[in-house]
Amino acid sequence: MKKIIVFGATGGTGKLVVAQALQAGNKVTAVARNPNALIIRHKNLEIIKGDVFQPGTFENAIKEKDAVVSCLGVRNRKPTTLYSGAVSKIIKAMQEENVHRIICLSAGAVIVPPRGSLMMKFVAKNILQRLFKHSYADMLMMEEMLEETDLKWTVIRPPWLRDAKHTSKYRTSINEHLRNPSKISRADLAGYIVNHLTDEKTFKARVEISY
Repeated sequence: MKKIIVFGATGGTGKLVVAQALQAGNKVTAVARNPNALIIRHKNLEIIKGDVFQPGTFENAIKEKDAVVSCLGVRNRKPTTLYSGAVSKIIKAMQEENVHRIICLSAGAVIVPPRGSLMMKFVAKNILQRLFKHSYADMLMMEEMLEETDLKWTVIRPPWLRDAKHTSKYRTSINEHLRNPSKISRADLAGYIVNHLTDEKTFKARVEISY
């Protein structure tokens, strides 16, 4: 049994991480600005009302955790500091509480996929990176901040996220680029996170995942 804390626990991927982590027998603390938005109830689940930009609301909950998971994200294209701002607060709290393991979500298209098809590269560069330039820039800043720490961090860069079933059948690469990354279900992304909470092979690494 591992003890984990999940930020962004009410989002599309976050709630699935919570559910699958509980199903796997872990103890989970879910941080949510609106606890009522998380409908899961379980004897091994603690839901706390917290805001990642107000460390006082979650610092005590980070104590003695085996892993921190950030599934935070934005749903608009406006300028944002959510990713970098949140991870800076989380890093500080982790360092103060001597917690070392963190998994964060980024996005596959923050870079043009080096092993993608010509069409995929065109879409990433000319469509996705233009539409989501603010989010992607902040994600890259988040990644750089993690890289500068001594934490056992993992950044996962999923491609197009779908609300589809959990298959457990996907490709991954660690610190290498996948060929033709296309899509992944949020359920399978959550499954990967839960299954690699303490996987040393993913420490200080970027992971790509796709069908």
